[in-house]
Amino acid sequence: MERTLQNDLLIRAALSQPTERPPVWMMRQAGRFMPQYWEIKNKYSFLEMCKTPEIAADVTMLPVDLLDVDAAILFSDILVTAEAMGGDLSFEQGVGPRFSNPVRSAADAAVLRVDCLDKLEYVADAIRVIQDRLNGRVPLIGFAGAPFTILSYLVEGGSSKDFKRTKLLLNNEPELAHTILQKIADVTVSYLNMQIDAGVNAIQLFDSWALALSWNDYRDFSHAYNKYILSNIKRSVPVISFCKGSSVFAPLMAEAAPDVISVDWNADLKNIKHILPDGIAVQGNLDPFVLYADKPVIREKILQLFERMRGEAGFIFNLGHGIMPDIPFDNVKYAIEVVKEFKY
Repeated sequence: MERTLQNDLLIRAALSQPTERPPVWMMRQAGRFMPQYWEIKNKYSFLEMCKTPEIAADVTMLPVDLLDVDAAILFSDILVTAEAMGGDLSFEQGVGPRFSNPVRSAADAAVLRVDCLDKLEYVADAIRVIQDRLNGRVPLIGFAGAPFTILSYLVEGGSSKDFKRTKLLLNNEPELAHTILQKIADVTVSYLNMQIDAGVNAIQLFDSWALALSWNDYRDFSHAYNKYILSNIKRSVPVISFCKGSSVFAPLMAEAAPDVISVDWNADLKNIKHILPDGIAVQGNLDPFVLYADKPVIREKILQLFERMRGEAGFIFNLGHGIMPDIPFDNVKYAIEVVKEFKY
């Protein structure tokens, strides 16, 4: 059911249309810095939360109700696609995601399923529940993990500081890497199209570990597949492309023709905007660590960014990466109030 959005700031900014002020949402906004999140998390495992549409909707709604952000983002995880393909996924407290069956050989890659959308139907169900709850209040952002980032988790068997196994695969067995990446890309196209059909208003592709790559490796093993995804999904909603490393890779990212590039905090946002083709918006790029600071500092840093971006069409305020779990909730709330007071 198509609902008219009461607040369409995010959509307008994503399409480089004029807005009264920058829209605001924050990566990981429905998460561990909220006491209300822990009230839910203490009752269920992380995967139970993701796979139970009503609970996923409860968590998705928390920042909308408590922070009054300009967009909701689906509560899920980038690794659900890898699990659907056959990864044995678990989340360990203090360790993070683990795959007990890492993908390190042609035989491992051969058993990865591409026809696995049925295993992700709970995500479409959650989207429908969330949209009923939102009832047009703000847009809902869906998302997926980009193929290189998903590959790194599958190959390493979890998180990694140096991506040694992944880089060995890229260097020693590039054909095998491309085989796995293509499978992930095909699943991601189907998965994002399912989210679009279920009713999300925008999508974001997360390439969280792209910064581990050299320019040439990013081009061949990441960008090529992100471009494939953006060329094959239904472009009926705005698409945001995020990678840690966008301050370096933005010119290549633009070649995939996203509507928005989400920029990390290492770059001057206006400079990035000006090297991008007309019509590509930018998102970002406050250093999340600013949110630990005193409130006058938070205000000053946000307004500094806004003055820098004044007069630029196509700007969504966000962090350069996700909120850390121990950032004070009150500081996040204050930051959003500062954004909402601003007028161009």
